Amino acid sequence: MEIIIIEDELHSRRLLEGMIHKIRPEWEILATFESVEQSVDWLKNNQEPDLFFMDIQLTDNICFSIFEQVEIKSHVIFTTAYNEFAIQAFKVNSVDYLLKPLKEENLILAVEKFERIKSDSEKNQDDEKNYQNLLHALKRSEKTYRKRFLVAGVNTFYKIETSDIAYFYTTNRITFAVTFQAKEHIIDLTIGKLEEQLDPEVFFRANRSQIVNIEAIQRFESFFGGKLSVRLIKPFKEKVLISRLRAAEFKSWLNDSY
Repeated sequence: MEIIIIEDELHSRRLLEGMIHKIRPEWEILATFESVEQSVDWLKNNQEPDLFFMDIQLTDNICFSIFEQVEIKSHVIFTTAYNEFAIQAFKVNSVDYLLKPLKEENLILAVEKFERIKSDSEKNQDDEKNYQNLLHALKRSEKTYRKRFLVAGVNTFYKIETSDIAYFYTTNRITFAVTFQAKEHIIDLTIGKLEEQLDPEVFFRANRSQIVNIEAIQRFESFFGGKLSVRLIKPFKEKVLISRLRAAEFKSWLNDSY
């Protein structure tokens, strides 16, 4: 059995590899990847494995964007710390999942389920449809998004409304929220966690370190290497760069074509 592991956390990847070698020593791990770009590049030039293990939040995007760029017919076991609505969607679409931190007993159950499905040749013609249904379920699910943040001051706490924030950025592993009044506040969340909690119709993750509010965008223009340079409204003079991988999605998001 040939498998691929797509996981951006080194510790989680090594833990999963060790467990697989232990419970299925005859399986071959063809490769491991930590990003959507690496995974897509490999899949475009190689034959699919029998099984994927995929983390949801990768270094450059969520793993579901892989399915939008290449056709995948193999089965997938997701490894995730995602919230309950995503887990429910996985169950509906007959895709196994493992909650982090990974436990060997749960991995065994997921592997045995995959082996039963493969042995019975079930759902072979429905795989692509199931992945599309999963994407739609995640995008259309009625999810409540964060409306405010509690921020610590010198001797007190105060709240910031999410609608008052123009953009978020991270530097030296510290995340800042910048309001439309150009005031900065430290937020005790990573960019990845913020992306999960913010309304995707209002906020867009431009790159690994920035998330921008649509109301803060004035215009954008082409930039070197297929990137986009976004100019923000006053009083902001800095630019936000949209990565090459997210440029098309950014244009679609601004055009309200979801």
